[in-house]
Amino acid sequence: MRLKSYLGIFFSFLLMASCVNPPENFPSIPEIEFESLEFVPTAGPDSLIFGFNFKDAEGDLGLSATDVFPPFNALNYQRDATGNLITFGSRPPEAPRYNPIDWVINPIINNQVVRDTVWVVQNPNQYNIFVKFFIKRNGQFSEFRWEDPPFFTTFNGRFPRILTTEEGQSVEGNIKYAMLSSGWQSIFRTDTIRVDVQIQDRQLNRSNEISSSEVTLRQITKE
Repeated sequence: MRLKSYLGIFFSFLLMASCVNPPENFPSIPEIEFESLEFVPTAGPDSLIFGFNFKDAEGDLGLSATDVFPPFNALNYQRDATGNLITFGSRPPEAPRYNPIDWVINPIINNQVVRDTVWVVQNPNQYNIFVKFFIKRNGQFSEFRWEDPPFFTTFNGRFPRILTTEEGQSVEGNIKYAMLSSGWQSIFRTDTIRVDVQIQDRQLNRSNEISSSEVTLRQITKE
């Protein structure tokens, strides 16, 4: 996750139960249900915690630290017609301006450091939880995009594998996904916000999208 000085990192933790004899209606595509949204101020980065319930027939939920190869790789490196990496100095007219999402400096590619600034495309499948923020203005919600200037970041992320063995066992449980930042209150202040979440299994099946209640940070503050 790319960070500005007022943003922290996110983390996730979960409670889950496996089902030896699951109900017949357990879905093959993950199914989630909103449970809670809490704001926890601290002496350090504050925490916005999105809680939701999940169930899945195959149990192929979660990504481990070693899940870095396709289709879970973080980046796709852009190349020209001859197969050469596109660097900032040789960028075509359609390339984006420099920003820390579309360009990486001195990346390691095929176990070698490329000492240049290289054009990349972020792979959404590096994540398995997807988060959108919305602010209500004049009675209408509009998306607050962290990926845009000046933040160039994301609160999409990963939660760990639910099962330590291979998938094939139905699971259900609860995930608390905590997003840390020192900027929640300065950015959202007294705004009414909504948070939408989806998850994805290792077969790249996206769940239904769920929404939090419409709240202000003060309404969901937990001391």
